Amino acid sequence: MKFLIDHNLSAKVADGLQELGHDAVPVSAYDMSRADDDIIFDRAAAEDRVIVSSDTDFGMLLAIRQSKKPSIILLRLFGTMQRASEQVALIDNNLPNIKVHLDAGCIVVIEPSRIRIRLLPIGSNVE
Repeated sequence: MKFLIDHNLSAKVADGLQELGHDAVPVSAYDMSRADDDIIFDRAAAEDRVIVSSDTDFGMLLAIRQSKKPSIILLRLFGTMQRASEQVALIDNNLPNIKVHLDAGCIVVIEPSRIRIRLLPIGSNVE
């Protein structure tokens, strides 16, 4: 799977996903650490990458654009989920259950105790 790791997460998340065999790139690799969400969104869509972020603004951007891509994994991190290795494990452990949705276009909110999936475009269907 191809991921674009947002600047609000450590580049170590990309490293960890790469070690698991994924094509994962931090936004800093594109010199986009200070880029607006629209720019990050467009880059991910152009490269068919899933954005991994903890920034809830991407959900609003998807709602405004009424777009089916890119998919987004939104990590809602609490307490001990601050380490990159834990974030990578959280994504990897849940990927088998969400991959088909990510391929189709969705926003996945992953919390330590639950997962929510909203198909894109927002407003089309809720799981």
